[in-house]
Amino acid sequence: METVITGSIAYDYLMRFPGHFKEHFIADALENISLSFLVDDMTKHWGGVAANIAFTMAKLGTNPKLMGTVGRDFGDYRDWLESHGVDCSTVIQIDEVFTASFFANTDNDNNQLAFFYGGAMNLARNYKLSDAMNTTPDMVVVSPNDPVAMVNLTQECRDRGIRFIYDPSQQVPRLSGEELKRGMEGAYLMVVNTYEASVISEKTGLSLDDLRKEIEFLIITEGEKGSKIYTNGDILEIPAFSIGEIKDPTGAGDAYRAGLLSGIIRELPLDLSAQMGALCATYALEFVGTQNHDFRIEDFIRRFRQHLDDNGQLDALYE
Repeated sequence: METVITGSIAYDYLMRFPGHFKEHFIADALENISLSFLVDDMTKHWGGVAANIAFTMAKLGTNPKLMGTVGRDFGDYRDWLESHGVDCSTVIQIDEVFTASFFANTDNDNNQLAFFYGGAMNLARNYKLSDAMNTTPDMVVVSPNDPVAMVNLTQECRDRGIRFIYDPSQQVPRLSGEELKRGMEGAYLMVVNTYEASVISEKTGLSLDDLRKEIEFLIITEGEKGSKIYTNGDILEIPAFSIGEIKDPTGAGDAYRAGLLSGIIRELPLDLSAQMGALCATYALEFVGTQNHDFRIEDFIRRFRQHLDDNGQLDALYE
């Protein structure tokens, strides 16, 4: 199955604040915030939602095509992704700008303050799937990107009859209620976290029950509580995997999506695919950075089977 992952490709600058953000915000003075947090360390990593998803999918033996706009500084990042099995032939490089950058500061409660510089990503609105490839993919993932690009890509999928997954996640605050409604229209599946689902409901005026009717499959992730799949009036509860220590929460949601997609591509049951996503999220949580986790397929299957019974279906990952 030819799958294209569209969305952001970025460099991540990750910082750790040795305190608690909540102690530095004064409720009666929020209209005049001026804060500077002295951090203990900073590391630079490969990132961007689409690239993170594609990276972990490649770990699971798929060969996803990555589509996004990058800048003149993308050379070493391209080498990294391709060396790990990601197809970058549909990445569009624009030499007049720099690649997007994500700046995140995490405190001792694992709360996070983040800022995103769009850079080349802001130009993604100028490119269609048909500009990046001559064939018609079997499935497209529309993940956080330039907001106009997301609207355009979902419309192109509808116009061309391409099955697509809508993943607005980090761009929910930027997208209007109308844009969110248009984005999810005709989607095969939408995946968001609990907070994003609430914001979508508020912006669109659609209740959770309404969202279930709009989307064939709706998945809401709930962090350490796991995730829920809403389909055909049923709710499938997917547990989270146990983890010793959370090193960094950044990218866990992207890893979840990668496991989920890898199962869907192999036509595994949706609940099993989501369980794969839960384990991928655990791997990501155990490392600082979004593309520093590593595992072999046999290790993944072994760890999965220590907690859940897949009835042998994960053997499909070897094919």
